Amino acid sequence: MTPTGRMTYYTVLGVFVALLVPYTKGLFSAWGLRWAYILGFAFTLSYLLTPIVRSWASALNVVDIPSARKIHAEPTPLMGGLAIYIAFVCAMSANFIFTTEVTGILIGSTIIAIIGLTDDVVGVGARTKLIAQIIATVIVIASGVSLILIPRAWFGSTMLNGVLTMLWIIGLTNAMNFFDGMDGLAPGLTAVISFFMGVLAFQTNQPFLGWMAIAILGVSLGFLPYNFRRSGPATIFLGDTGSTFLGFTLACLAVLGEWAHNNPIVSLTAPLLIFSVLIFDMVHTTVARFYTGKVSTFREWLEFTGKDHMHHRLAEVLHNQRHSVLFILLLASCMGLASTVLRNAGTRDALLLIAQAVVILLLVTILENVSRRRKQEGAKQQRPSGVPDEEQSTPMTAPNEPEKDAL
Repeated sequence: MTPTGRMTYYTVLGVFVALLVPYTKGLFSAWGLRWAYILGFAFTLSYLLTPIVRSWASALNVVDIPSARKIHAEPTPLMGGLAIYIAFVCAMSANFIFTTEVTGILIGSTIIAIIGLTDDVVGVGARTKLIAQIIATVIVIASGVSLILIPRAWFGSTMLNGVLTMLWIIGLTNAMNFFDGMDGLAPGLTAVISFFMGVLAFQTNQPFLGWMAIAILGVSLGFLPYNFRRSGPATIFLGDTGSTFLGFTLACLAVLGEWAHNNPIVSLTAPLLIFSVLIFDMVHTTVARFYTGKVSTFREWLEFTGKDHMHHRLAEVLHNQRHSVLFILLLASCMGLASTVLRNAGTRDALLLIAQAVVILLLVTILENVSRRRKQEGAKQQRPSGVPDEEQSTPMTAPNEPEKDAL
């Protein structure tokens, strides 16, 4: 650690110690700034724990080793998600943010973090991870966190709503894991999503939900300085511990919230907009892989590893990893801003905002496809006759983090 980095670390440590003083917490509460206290607590603890966990990972040799399939050039510690998980749980505990539903989410997210940590250390098969995710989601649903898209009066509505909830939570859990492929992308996207969820929670008078979202925002921001540096590659990766934990927790919070009163379409539109980048990437890659024949069964889809996600496609267009990450974060922010106007919106307004989001994402896809087609045509013109495409292909400018896909 450089002298400047050491000074910053000790400064943050001093702030954290000050936040532990009961009088400090009382001041924040008296001023109506409990959310600021939670944000500061989560940020400082995450920032302080990350280098400690990094040292543990290095000592235990839990590192991602460069190989022909991977892109980063140096062995990089994993387990960064452990710091995020501990900081989040401590922030929740320090502020006594517990209800039956919150407890269910914490138990489920703990299961996800444990199976992710096990995968980082010794490796876990896709089927085992899927089973663990199903168990964690069932616990969350049993605690009372469930989508209510099918009217309760309908026959079988409880089971149908449970299935839809499971698809939402497991889908977004793995979508976030897929996005953990470039420095700063997954924690940055988490910060954007949790910020707008917090804004909507306070708009709709849901303080507990807002505090949880703020805690997620804080731990993500505390991790970012080590994972998205101004110069040089990341010094630690989230690993499955972090990416799946963050995706699972955010997905559960979206289900827990009531985003509109007496208007299910508006209530559904808010989380769809906030998570639209993750949802679009999951749908796009799944359809493309089945359409092109890369996968033909569900098991093949689970185990498939590819470089066809949004951040990969944008890296080809922009020729720069950092620019690709910033583009996606700005795109997610644009969608999040749209969700903030839904508080007093009607059904027509909600549908128009969804249509606008789809158009924007389709425009991005069109630009990606045009760029890729031009690149392929240029490669064909430069390739000597009789030489296959594979021998002339060159790797795109790509992320430093390990390639991640499947579960």
